[in-house]
Order: sequence, then structure tokens, then C-alpha cells
Amino acid sequence: MNFTDTAWKIFNQSIEDYHVLDNVETPVKNPFESDTLERILYAKNWIDTVQWHLEDIIRDENIDPVEALQLKRTIDSSNQKRTDLVEFIDSWFLDKYKNITPKPNAKINTETPAWAVDRLSILALKVYHMSLEANRESASEEHRLNCQSKLNVLLTQKQDLSTSIIQLLTDIENGDVKMKVYKQMKMYNDESLNPILYQKEQK
Repeated sequence: MNFTDTAWKIFNQSIEDYHVLDNVETPVKNPFESDTLERILYAKNWIDTVQWHLEDIIRDENIDPVEALQLKRTIDSSNQKRTDLVEFIDSWFLDKYKNITPKPNAKINTETPAWAVDRLSILALKVYHMSLEANRESASEEHRLNCQSKLNVLLTQKQDLSTSIIQLLTDIENGDVKMKVYKQMKMYNDESLNPILYQKEQK
């Protein structure tokens, strides 16, 4: 089983585990051993899955404004954890390929392996939920057919993205692509960088 097949399987295991209770308050029970890539991938998708449902909840038109504000801050915190974990995955790849010397004409990719994996994790969620809609008995036949058409596109995208990730990793291993990582440097959660936060401290 190649890397993307393994990642896809783990992402879907996380999604299925979450939907046993289908509650954003459910604590994660990661089944994989510490210090393994599998454990990191499971944790990554669990964050994505919880955030997916937080984003659903906050779009309720009848939501209490106070609850909405609390949810927005929870989503902000989740986004930061997601970014941190993606960067941790890139660190894992950097360590794996640390002894590979890129060729003099090695290219630089626009996307790191971990951010491509991030897209694969989100895609697993899209496929899961679109499949539910394509088979929802309470929906109209037109709705189900429309969702099945979208699901077919998502599955094609999954195949293409998986192939692209494998090609990127192979190119890095062969020295044809130089792996270069830039931190996201998100500013909105940083009290020293967000003017709303640091101006409040100065008052």
C-alpha cells in the first residue's frame, strides 16, 4: 500500500470513528502508536472532521449570537492547531529526506507534501458527506442524482490528487524537486501581531 492509500484509509477511519457519536465535543481516541506518521495523520483528520461540523453549526441562522462568537473562537483555535499539525507533518518529511541532495536543476514545488496531504484529508470529508447526500432516502431523486454527479467528480479528484502526491514524493526522493518549507506565520491569533489584540493590551 502506497503512502496516499494509507493516508486515505486512515482519514476514513477517523471520519467513521467521529460519526459513531457525531458530536464535536467527543474526545479523540487515536488508535495508532505514539511517534508514528499514522498517528499524526489520524489526529490531522480528526481536527478537520470536528471543524467541518463546527462550520455547519455556526451557519445555523437561528444560532444564539453568544454561542456563535464562542464557536468562531473555537474554529480559530482549530485552524491554528490544523496549521501547526500540517507544519509538523512537513517536518516529518524534511527529516525523512534530510540525506537527499537535490540535483542542481531541481525544481521547487508550489505546495509542500503536507499541504497536499491537508487537501486530501479535506477531500475525504467531502467524499464522505457527498456520498451520504447521494444516498439520502429523504431527499428527492433529483437531489441524489445531482450529488452522485458531484461525488463522481470528487472521486476523480481524489485519484488525481493521490497520484500528484506520489509523484511529488518520488521527485523529492530522486532529487528532482527540492523540498522547501515556509511557515504559515498566521497573525490573527498572535497577540504581538494582531493590532486588535496588542492595541488592547496597550490601553
